Amino acid sequence: MPTKITSISVRDIRFPTSEGLHGSDAFHKDPDYSCPYVTIETDVAGLTGNGIAFTLGRGNEVCAAMIEVMKNIVVGRTLEDIIADMRGFWFELANDGQFRWLGPEKGVLHFGVGALVNAVWDLYARKENKPLWQLLAEMSPEALVDCVEFRYISDALTPDEALAILREHAATRAARAEELAGIGLPSYTSSAGWLGYSDDQVRDLVRTYMAAGWTRFKMKIGVDVDAEVRRAALIREEIGADGVLMVDANQVWGVEQAIEYMQHIAPLDPRWIEEPTHPDDILGHAAIAKAVAPIGVAVGECISNAVQHKQFMQAGAMSFCQIDSCRLGGINEVLAVILMAAKFGIPVCPHAGGVGLCEHVQHLAAFNYVAVSPSLDDVMIEYSDHLHEHFIDPVVMRDGRYQLPSQPGYSITMKPASLDDFEFPQGAEWQKRQ
Repeated sequence: MPTKITSISVRDIRFPTSEGLHGSDAFHKDPDYSCPYVTIETDVAGLTGNGIAFTLGRGNEVCAAMIEVMKNIVVGRTLEDIIADMRGFWFELANDGQFRWLGPEKGVLHFGVGALVNAVWDLYARKENKPLWQLLAEMSPEALVDCVEFRYISDALTPDEALAILREHAATRAARAEELAGIGLPSYTSSAGWLGYSDDQVRDLVRTYMAAGWTRFKMKIGVDVDAEVRRAALIREEIGADGVLMVDANQVWGVEQAIEYMQHIAPLDPRWIEEPTHPDDILGHAAIAKAVAPIGVAVGECISNAVQHKQFMQAGAMSFCQIDSCRLGGINEVLAVILMAAKFGIPVCPHAGGVGLCEHVQHLAAFNYVAVSPSLDDVMIEYSDHLHEHFIDPVVMRDGRYQLPSQPGYSITMKPASLDDFEFPQGAEWQKRQ
């Protein structure tokens, strides 16, 4: 029997992470990790799907409102009809004739697309009783390519090229899935390097994470060069020459300032500078990449769509591709970017942290390794040790590596008590703060 989508609800969920300065950086000094939380109900008892967008607090209600007005494009359809034309479904949702004027394919509109599309994929994986990464990895190359909208990216990647990439490694997928089940996915942590932390707090956290198996660390920079060179030296001292250090400016500089600043950081051997300037400045990133080489440039957290990713890759402005599971328009667009990265030979190192992003990106990284790019060289998935306790199927880390998810779905379902306590503004945790 077909599975009919009968209703979609949206809740404004926020966590007061600003109280501990978790997530603080040069631009975002008081983030409250938040999300509009989507639940798809169906006419099959107990079968639901969940999705989120990710925000930093204020404005979360705007994203929730956007989803509320978009959801009627989805309600009333059957899951089977959507699956039969995933590409068409995605394009209709992302390019509705009236909503499109609010984008296209960017901003609050695209946040809503991503939340709804990911909720549909979560529903699909749950119906198939598979974790999302496995559902994707077991799809045929033809079915995967049929999910991707090539209209604006075919000058960089054609459907035939995407098919060739997927077919090349199809016969050995099972072996890589078995390998990941044993070794997990490599990660780096940003939880020791928030800009609002003291040096003593950073040193203690680095030691704690090293004892738990981490060898890769990222720190925030972009406010005080002398203080941040000192802190980078502190982390380098703790992790040694073999440890990996990354730095993240969160878009705070102009192009010339970024190049000059990195001259001070370069002696401490960072693997990359992340988001050195405005996220839409493709040519600026290309100039920075050329000037700071061999230090890489990592971007993607705030790149809105596949078209922008395409141009970053074509311009040589991206050394590491940091796909964001909620900034892009859901799984369909993530597939497009992962396939382009494979063609251009760019490692995919998903952006995570926040609320729910780690839960999401473990699936994307696993699928990428199993089905698209069978190498873990230079692959590192971001990990931030915040808010996982609110999820029914949270990430599992061992020796600094993500363990392969095994439960059905996209790992984003929150505990009912957490939803009730942190719903804004009526939840108990927010009522205490009024």
